Amino acid sequence: MSKKIVPTIAFVCAILALVLFAGCTGTAPTDTRNGTGQTVSVTDGFARTVVVPSPPESVVCSGSGCLRYLVYLQDQDLAVGVDDIEKRNQTIEGRPYALAYGSQFKDLPLFGEFRGRDDPEKIIAIGPQLVFKTGSSGTAYGTSAAEADDLRDKTGIPVVAFPYGSLRNDAEKAEMYGGLRVMGEVLDREDRAEEVIAYIEATLADLESRTGDIPEDEQKTVYVGGISSAGAHGIISTEPAYPPFLWVHAKNVAAGMGTAHADIAKEALVDWDPDYIFIDVGTTQMDNDGAIGELKTDAALQGLSATKEGRVYGVLPYNFYNTNYETVLADAYFIGKTLYPDRFEDVDPAQKANEIFTFFVGKPVFNDLNDQYSDLGFKEIAL
Repeated sequence: MSKKIVPTIAFVCAILALVLFAGCTGTAPTDTRNGTGQTVSVTDGFARTVVVPSPPESVVCSGSGCLRYLVYLQDQDLAVGVDDIEKRNQTIEGRPYALAYGSQFKDLPLFGEFRGRDDPEKIIAIGPQLVFKTGSSGTAYGTSAAEADDLRDKTGIPVVAFPYGSLRNDAEKAEMYGGLRVMGEVLDREDRAEEVIAYIEATLADLESRTGDIPEDEQKTVYVGGISSAGAHGIISTEPAYPPFLWVHAKNVAAGMGTAHADIAKEALVDWDPDYIFIDVGTTQMDNDGAIGELKTDAALQGLSATKEGRVYGVLPYNFYNTNYETVLADAYFIGKTLYPDRFEDVDPAQKANEIFTFFVGKPVFNDLNDQYSDLGFKEIAL
């Protein structure tokens, strides 16, 4: 062996020894965000234990409403990819978070189709440190532990999944709060998650304090039609457990038909003849203005007391790529003011909506949102 080669081999062996020694010390690699390279174990909404960067510096949000929660937690700048609904140039945009940050999201790379139909290869190419995944339980757009595991296995990227929840009942509210808390824990935004939850609770408590003592025989009978559900619908589309009615103690004539979306018989609405009719103005995306056009042209509906006496009002759609919580809370104040004006003397519904939108998405986008629906929200609809 040449004498010139021996020192070179010795030098290489020395370097390898140092590397191996360093590896045995347990020294963590440097993380570009916080300089620690720390990870934490979290339990997600499906009782899965997931090891995640703490905190991550890049994420993608898969499924209906997942990106909305990232905005609520004020970490929208962490998103490095979006599904295809965020890239669309839609004639009507009913999501306050998209009105606030849509131009930012449109510029991000695509990782899959909306409602959680992910493309693992695209996610790998984008290279987020973490995937959040959500959807509404019991629907075709829900998600599961199995789906989360499958996406993790295909991408090699940690996946934190949870049910989206709602405010319709205590069980679904617990899902919503749980999802926010899991995301907050992963992002080191626990304080903001608790702030959002506390704000919702305080808002519901305020509505209860204003209307909770209304005697049952003085509570107004009400119906909401044209409810958006995976698209626009007509007058028979309703929600038997429409949250704003529950929160302001109004009698929903469709109550008892379940808790989620329902289609009623038009004849039932005629028989019920509610004191007030509220129209989800997302119905205007249909031909002939949907539910509004039906109230104008259908002889049976024209005979309703609310139609004849000018008690038909527009509310903003909150079902747009899952529940927009800020919108449903804002709707409740408008409905409360309409039904019980003496209980809401200090409330301007549009100003209250902007206060709520600013808290949730950082910008007062009420006018922008209402403009999407020809400014028919929060007003009497002329028939």
